[in-house]
Amino acid sequence: MSQLTLKDGRKLEYFDNGVESPKAILFLHGTPGDATAWKNWLPEIKEVRAISTSRPGYGNSDREVGRTVASDLINQQQILDHFGIESFVSIGWSGGGPHSLNMTREPRCKAAFTLAGVGEYGREDLDFLAGMGPENHEEFGAALQGEAEIREWMRVNGPALQKVSGSDFISAMGGLLGEADKAALTQEVADASAGTFRTALAKGFDGWIDDDLAFIQPFGFELEKINKPVVLWQGNDDFMVPQAHSEWLHKHIPSSTLNFVPGHGHISLIEKYRQNIIEMALSYLN
Repeated sequence: MSQLTLKDGRKLEYFDNGVESPKAILFLHGTPGDATAWKNWLPEIKEVRAISTSRPGYGNSDREVGRTVASDLINQQQILDHFGIESFVSIGWSGGGPHSLNMTREPRCKAAFTLAGVGEYGREDLDFLAGMGPENHEEFGAALQGEAEIREWMRVNGPALQKVSGSDFISAMGGLLGEADKAALTQEVADASAGTFRTALAKGFDGWIDDDLAFIQPFGFELEKINKPVVLWQGNDDFMVPQAHSEWLHKHIPSSTLNFVPGHGHISLIEKYRQNIIEMALSYLN
C-alpha cells in the first residue's frame, strides 16, 4: 500500500500490481471498504497496470469533506496521471459501482463495469431500499436525517466491523447475506472480507459516512449521457444491492449491457466470476 499526495495536499492511498503499462484497470471498492478489497484480483492481472484506491476517509486516505460521486473523478485522474495511464477500464463493486460509471467522463476511459452496483437515489422509477436487508434500511434512514444522525448510527454500529474477524463475518452481516453469499464465504473469503473492513475503518468512519451521504443525493452526472460501453453484472440473491438497481441502471444507460446471473449474491458474484470479469475488461484494452 502506498500514498499519493494530491494537488490539494491530501493523501490518497493506493495499491497496484507493479506492471509497467500505459493501459490500466482501475478498481473501485464497495461501502465500507478500501483498496485491499481487490488484493486477490490485482496479482492475477499480468497484461496491464492494475490499480485500486481507498476513497477519501477510508484507510490511510485523507477525508474530503462534502465529496460526491462526481467529485471523486479528480482523485482518480491524479492516480492515472501518476502512473502515466493512456487508456483504462474502471471496475466498481457495490458502492464502487457509481464511482466506476463516473469514470466514463474521463477521456481515457474505454469502458466501465459495475458489479452489483448501486443505483441513483431519488429517481422516481427506483425504490432505492426495496429488497435490501434491514441493516441497510436503518443505515440509510439515519443518513437521510443528516450527518449528525448517521455519525451517531456509526458510533453505535460501526465498532463491531472495526474489529470483525472472519469467523464472525456472517453473523456480523446479519440480514444482508443470502444463501448464495453465505455459501461463498469460505474461511479464506471471510477472513479477507473482514480484513478489508478492519483496515478501511481503522482510523474511523468518515469514509463510510461520506459514502452514505453521497449516495442519498444525485450522482452529479447524467447516466443517460454516458456513451462509453458499460457492463453491469448482477445476481438475484443480493440483499445489499438488489437486482432492481442493475436493471434500473441498464434502463437509463443507453450503452449498457446487463450480465444477469441467477442464483448469485453480492459476494458470490465476484468470487465465481472474477476471471470472467477480468478477461472481459482486458478485451476493451486490446
